[in-house]
Amino acid sequence: MSLDQNEWNEQQYEAVQRIRKRVIEVVGRNMELYGVTLSTGHLYGLLFFADKPMTLDEMGHEMQMSKTSMSTGVRTLLDLKMVNKVWEKGSRKDLYEVEYDWYQTFTDYFATQWRRAVESNMQALRRAMKEIERLAEEPDTSEFMAGVLQKDLEKIRQAESYYRWLDRVIDAMEEGQLFDLVPRES
Repeated sequence: MSLDQNEWNEQQYEAVQRIRKRVIEVVGRNMELYGVTLSTGHLYGLLFFADKPMTLDEMGHEMQMSKTSMSTGVRTLLDLKMVNKVWEKGSRKDLYEVEYDWYQTFTDYFATQWRRAVESNMQALRRAMKEIERLAEEPDTSEFMAGVLQKDLEKIRQAESYYRWLDRVIDAMEEGQLFDLVPRES
């Protein structure tokens, strides 16, 4: 993990490695929140503690995994904006480093996921409202059925109200207003 063993005595080196491995394990397990596999979470942890950008070969060597597995994991982390591809003078290989702004990573990821869910749910609600209105207008709709449809329409309107609110929360996240309400820690 990018520690030069020549600079440490063996006990110090092993102690630091144990601490890092413990943190990497916890980070790896908790990355499930982002829909990331344990091995990709471990890869993120490796890059987090790296002192310099790493190539896929270096990552594979450190994690004892294939270059293909490393490539898949890095692609996932790039898509989530948790890792950045960097350029280094004199290097012909792609290099990667972790995105240290966890606040921005959080807002990017959850804004994207929540926005997708809101849009999908709003579509379903609109479709349901049209169907309810169509059913309510049918000549053979009983008074009882009209009452049921009206109650369902009210429930759907409440859900729609919630999703409009959530859409504004997402906007606040994307525009950085979230940090006005809950400031970043320094």
